[in-house]
Amino acid sequence: MSRTQVEISGVLGELKELAPAGYAIGLQIKYTTPKFMFQSYSKDWLNYYSQNGLLMNDPTLGWGFENVGAVRWSKLADQDTAGVLKMAAEYGINFGITCAKETNDSDGIRSIGSFARGDRDFTDDEVRKISLAFDELHDGTEHQAQLSPDTVTQLKNMSVMVTHPGS
Repeated sequence: MSRTQVEISGVLGELKELAPAGYAIGLQIKYTTPKFMFQSYSKDWLNYYSQNGLLMNDPTLGWGFENVGAVRWSKLADQDTAGVLKMAAEYGINFGITCAKETNDSDGIRSIGSFARGDRDFTDDEVRKISLAFDELHDGTEHQAQLSPDTVTQLKNMSVMVTHPGS
């Protein structure tokens, strides 16, 4: 494992503890395609989300493409015209935050991550910790050209393993 892969693995582990209902993290998104994608939501929710085309109506993604920083999902309720957040709650994904960061010399490249709990809203301290960890992931993958081809391959394989464990 490369140093970058070990660091990212550690950060993802920290985020899984902070967001026990799961997360979805798209790093270095150009147009609508992330270079790296990590998801730990339940397989049932990921399947439902995908099969019902919820991506296009997800208010967390809409916010992430238009803003930087962090927002609680409760602040996005009025933008959830398709009921995506209500559907997520049916899968135990009741409370969440979304983080977004844009690369400084970006050409529109950004990263977006959503993090969830089933039991309660995130505390301000948890929002701060998640935001810092998310920024670390964004910054660690920002200059992909500086990563060795082997490291890039390992990170892409890791994104598959995290998103589809046991597949």
